[in-house]
Amino acid sequence: MQKRRTQVGIVGAGPAGLMLSQLLAREGIDSIVIENRSRAYCEARIRAGLLEQGSIDMLGEAGVGARMHKEGLAHDGIELRFGGQGHRIDIKALTGRNVMIYGQHEIVKDLNAARIAEGGQIVFEAGDVRIHDFSSKAPRITYTHGGEPVEITCDIIAGCDGFHGICRPAIPAEAITLYDHPYPMGWVGVLVDAPPVSHELVYSSTPRGFALFTMRSMTVSRLYLQCGPDEDIAEWSDDRIWEELELRLDGGSDHKLPKGPILQKGVTEMRSFVCEPMQFGNLFLAGDAAHIVPPTGAKGMNLAFADVRRLSRAAADFLKRGRREGLDLYSQRCLKRVWRAQHFSWWMTTLMHSFDTYNAFERRAQQSEREYVASSAAGAKTLAENYAGMPWAWDED
Repeated sequence: MQKRRTQVGIVGAGPAGLMLSQLLAREGIDSIVIENRSRAYCEARIRAGLLEQGSIDMLGEAGVGARMHKEGLAHDGIELRFGGQGHRIDIKALTGRNVMIYGQHEIVKDLNAARIAEGGQIVFEAGDVRIHDFSSKAPRITYTHGGEPVEITCDIIAGCDGFHGICRPAIPAEAITLYDHPYPMGWVGVLVDAPPVSHELVYSSTPRGFALFTMRSMTVSRLYLQCGPDEDIAEWSDDRIWEELELRLDGGSDHKLPKGPILQKGVTEMRSFVCEPMQFGNLFLAGDAAHIVPPTGAKGMNLAFADVRRLSRAAADFLKRGRREGLDLYSQRCLKRVWRAQHFSWWMTTLMHSFDTYNAFERRAQQSEREYVASSAAGAKTLAENYAGMPWAWDED
């Protein structure tokens, strides 16, 4: 068996794991990233694409923001559409911050390129990845690569391997509490070779269900339709998708739906999930391994970056200066932002989606809430503040 040594073993080469490795390198901390998929697969996965101001700033500080600033689409607001009318929420005017569209897969490409150029260690296509002894001072990661077994000894393990990864299930069930809230709907998501409906995101609520009109660039659109939670994508023909998108744009004369070839389509489940605490011994969970939010609030990748920002600082404080307080309080401090994002994402989901279980009273109350947000400065500011992301200073120690 090949034996290796590093300071931080990172499981998962998604945005959380790669960003953590990049931040640690800037602190002079050695890490190895272990990923069971290929580099090509990781860089091709189309996922989230909206960055809060704090995440925008963080990518720049990490030395991987150049292409984002060149190719990303800065947005100052969003539109809520209901009752056949659009209502713009001016995020920039209300908060002094903006958001940016820049695809998660592009961020993964940038981080991979940076880590490899700087001599960072990323092991792709690792098999049978397991973590061991993470309640001790010498945790281990074992895996196979090229048919050869490998063991990594480290000081800390970072579980950045997503909701279906191996790290969270390794924690004793009695040591954690899982908060899980599935929603009675999913999203049909399509990637389309066509320009976007609008230069900003459009959240549309109709009696037929919710739709989101967003983009990955000014020539490629990302479009979503509310559907049942267990729908088969095979039941959604291209013609059916275009018909529903037209209807759920709600007949607005100020927007037209450009059409083009559908490049990808699939169904996304909707759930809210939190693992508490986000740590056990010397194992620390980050990103989707610790929490899932419905995509309505655009918080998933941003929460992952907030987690690893805190974890990188706490790890550096421990490994360079012997101070463990940041690691011991990692979960407690992360969860403040996590639960704020959870509430906002739940609120946005219930605000804009149709619910078959709602009675007439609940539907009218939901309509009143939408009208309040669209017409009240206080309501609009609450949405804008949460959508742009709470300032990073909000959860400083």
